[in-house]
Amino acid sequence: MRIILLGPPGSGKGTQGDLIEKRYNFPKISTGDLLRRAVQEQTPLGKKAEVQMNRGELVSDEIVEELVRERIFQADCRQSYVLDGFPRNIAQAKSLEKMDGEVPEIVIEIKINEQELISRLAARRVCSQCGAIFNLDVRKPNKEEVCDICGALLIQREDDKPAVVQERLRVFEEKTEKLRDFYLRKKVYHWVDGSEKIETLFGKISFILDTELGKFKENEVRR
Repeated sequence: MRIILLGPPGSGKGTQGDLIEKRYNFPKISTGDLLRRAVQEQTPLGKKAEVQMNRGELVSDEIVEELVRERIFQADCRQSYVLDGFPRNIAQAKSLEKMDGEVPEIVIEIKINEQELISRLAARRVCSQCGAIFNLDVRKPNKEEVCDICGALLIQREDDKPAVVQERLRVFEEKTEKLRDFYLRKKVYHWVDGSEKIETLFGKISFILDTELGKFKENEVRR
């Protein structure tokens, strides 16, 4: 089973992906984590990605897709996995089908209004070393501006500032509208309200997953 989480930056995909991984034991695959690890370890793909990032460019679909391909064919992903941050466009969605087309999908979009999102991202802080994420409203670090995990400085990313967030949302919606339609046609699309509390939101996501996983198991038994 493949679970795809859609949603704009700051919608809570990462948090919900972590909760899914913990409850269902489905490995969470974050493209951001894959990229950071590849760059840190200086793998061949990591070196290519680093060149593009140093130029201020977006990492190409080809590199991201290859990182995802390597990860989903590892042993722990043979039964199920959760994708956070991929696919982001129709080309990536079709590439994913070619990679692993036989796997049943559940797509869940976390929707959230613009003002709520701007408020969340304005409070977000990211570790300058390990990439851990904190929020000054709901997940404060133990020591102000210092990462609980590695002790490095916490920073506010430039792309978390309000004017930049608005542009990121515009681009996200432009790309996601087509992606949403793509998965609606496949009859695998669901959505939840991302403005709700983490526990409430996870309860609704769990209900969707339990329902769809139950249908999948019933179909397997019939076969």
